[in-house]
Amino acid sequence: MNLRFTTLSFIFTLVFNTTFGQDIRVNSNRLDSTLMQLATFGKNDLGGSDRVAYSDYDVKGRAYVIDLMKKAGLEVSIDFAGNIIGKKAGKNPGLKPIAFGSHIDEVPNGGDYDGPLGSLSAIEVVQSLTENKIVTEHPLEVIIFANEEGGVIGSRALVGSLSKEALQVVSNAGITHYEGIKKLGGNPDRIPELKRKPGDLAAFLELHIEQGANLFNKKIDIGVVEGIVAIQWWEFTFKGFANHAGTTPMDLRQDPMLPAAKFILAVNETVRSIPGRQVGTVGKIEAKPGAGNVIPSEVTLNLEIRDLSSEKIWSIYRQLEEKAKTIAKEFNTSVSINHIEVASDPALADPKIRQIIQEKAKMLGLSTLSLPSGAGHDAQEMAKIAPMGMIFIPSKDGISHSPQEFSSKEDVANGANVLLHTILELDKKLQ
Repeated sequence: MNLRFTTLSFIFTLVFNTTFGQDIRVNSNRLDSTLMQLATFGKNDLGGSDRVAYSDYDVKGRAYVIDLMKKAGLEVSIDFAGNIIGKKAGKNPGLKPIAFGSHIDEVPNGGDYDGPLGSLSAIEVVQSLTENKIVTEHPLEVIIFANEEGGVIGSRALVGSLSKEALQVVSNAGITHYEGIKKLGGNPDRIPELKRKPGDLAAFLELHIEQGANLFNKKIDIGVVEGIVAIQWWEFTFKGFANHAGTTPMDLRQDPMLPAAKFILAVNETVRSIPGRQVGTVGKIEAKPGAGNVIPSEVTLNLEIRDLSSEKIWSIYRQLEEKAKTIAKEFNTSVSINHIEVASDPALADPKIRQIIQEKAKMLGLSTLSLPSGAGHDAQEMAKIAPMGMIFIPSKDGISHSPQEFSSKEDVANGANVLLHTILELDKKLQ
């Protein structure tokens, strides 16, 4: 009697777990195989990928991905911006879709995982659901975004923030975005019709390699992304007086290179002195007239600050603004400052989605670390219209945008499985 009861309980538990997807896992061998096959489209002699957006390699890679999507049971179309959209019906057509995906275009001589990981894992998730005969309540939508690396073009189009002027910018493929989108099968003249509103999606998820070494160095399996940082840019121009480098005594010079150099050190010291994960960078400097035998008349440098908090960015900037003015006076020079533009606003991950990612990773026996994304992603745009979540996996030595970019087969499978179970949990909780 007891044995029979125990057996029946075991069977019930097994059926219950299988029915609700608790035991389902992606096919890691198949996922690894599709990643390696996609990597062949654009592979160069240096071992990197030249599958830049709108290139012939991109077109061929997209054809391969579309074929995979159809085999996974998705209804596939190309929207007006060139995004590849794969749809799978849910049990409840009244619910909004849960969307997930990434991109497959690369920077010139890029790697094999930045973008393709999230794209092919999304397809693998749907393939695994189909094979296990699991139909979600929500419709599912896999989005392979067009031209992420060239300015998140596809996701900007989806949320209505892609301007007509942006379409005329020349891309890495040597053609304008307007021409490139037409080459991908889109219709740039009808892009305004694409705009989705807040509430059109139940949620959006993106799986990505961490473009940094936090997970790899700490041997952590999964990164639970807190949000995608804001980026602000300024130009600081220190002005002095141009004169002959050989005949002007040191004590009579108004050399703007000196305050510029001291200010660069001040950026590093100031940003490092404040608790948090903010970063500040001077990555470009220009001296005029730019001759080796002439004391410069002016020196212009850029300042970039990134953090999850816009308020913190501006607080740091105000400190540096005061230091720049003080340093300029010290060297009998002047300084002018130009705020170039808002490069990007912060995009915070949805707290409930973050919690689910954390729980599902733990269920799978994986270690986690909460961290911000210091790089931009399509998820940053999608957060404008839907609750957003991002999952990171380690990238060897923190390398990305390089032929040396690498994530292990095990780490790839871990990320895809967390994505899968996060979607299943969202499907239950968002009803």
